[in-house]
Amino acid sequence: MGLSPFALSKSHARRLWLRAQRLDEYAPFGDGPGATRAAVEHLGYVQIDTINVIERCHHQILYTRIPGYRRDHLRQAQTVDKTVFEYWTHALSYVPTRDLRFYLGAMKWYRQHRSPWFAKVKEEDLRRVLALIRKQGALTIRDIDDDVLVEKDHAWASRKPSKRVLQLAFYQGTVTISERTGMLKTYELTSRHFGWQRPPKPASEREVLDYQLDRALRAQGVVSVDSACYLDAPRKPAMRRLIEARLRRKELVSVELEGAGKLQHWARPEALDAPVDPARERVHILSPFDPLIHQRKRLQLFFGYEHRFEAYVPKDKRRFGYFAQPVLVGDEIAAVVDLKTDRERRKLLVQRWTWVGNRSRSSRRRRIEEALHRFERFQLAR
Repeated sequence: MGLSPFALSKSHARRLWLRAQRLDEYAPFGDGPGATRAAVEHLGYVQIDTINVIERCHHQILYTRIPGYRRDHLRQAQTVDKTVFEYWTHALSYVPTRDLRFYLGAMKWYRQHRSPWFAKVKEEDLRRVLALIRKQGALTIRDIDDDVLVEKDHAWASRKPSKRVLQLAFYQGTVTISERTGMLKTYELTSRHFGWQRPPKPASEREVLDYQLDRALRAQGVVSVDSACYLDAPRKPAMRRLIEARLRRKELVSVELEGAGKLQHWARPEALDAPVDPARERVHILSPFDPLIHQRKRLQLFFGYEHRFEAYVPKDKRRFGYFAQPVLVGDEIAAVVDLKTDRERRKLLVQRWTWVGNRSRSSRRRRIEEALHRFERFQLAR
């Protein structure tokens, strides 16, 4: 390929990203409980969110790639097989347990520094809660009944002070979330949950950078410094140096992406050399927290579509709706549907349907409606 950048069209770039996200084939991770572990390991993380207007996003992200996915598959991976765990990436996420050592440095930071959010947590309160778990076993916030309730000082806070104590212990890595029922979390000592005689060796900062770049290349196909360090600005200078080192070793190729201007992109040579078939017209109803959607600037660059998350936008100013879902048809965002699950009447309601794609709409409506019916069956499955 020489030293000149590889010229990459938007359509080619989209297909590379869709292939990396495993959205271009049916059941790419197989079926059954093992598919959940495989999907999380390939993607690197699956974001968790509390909004339940429809199915919570972590279940939807997995369903999108695993047609036979069931919610108890994720519970088995987290609680029984212990192949995934919860921690912070760019947001709270399910992460492969095999990658845990890359997060031990962040846990150590929380043990050595106290962020303003945890300023009110006293060491004696932390010791008390940990002693309670050590003695009585894993617990939820509901099991702590000796709290003196306080006024909430933040919309996401709790009237129980012990909730913030448990959160700090979680970020410090002393406890982990061993089970999740809806959004109710069960906390267990990390060492006891994983059965450690001794914890894994923490990754070095260089190893963490390698891990983040490899994760991005695997799940994005074509990467930029911004996409590899999403919401992790302090690592950007070092990430750029790592990319340049790999470029010199010819492990990466510089890519000139159509319409990207001066924003640089890179890919592995084998990814660019591999034949990419025209995108099949697969239909996916995507969560706004799906890995294909949540990096808004990247999404707009590759797909020409600007997603708006309007749950916190006044009703009269919404364009797509409260919890709008982009609809991927082939390699185009064809429509956006604002959905709501009526659990009493057992129906998936389409609150608003907005066409945003440029291709034939009449031929696509039926296929989108079929995908919505499949999604409804998943939504309402017991």
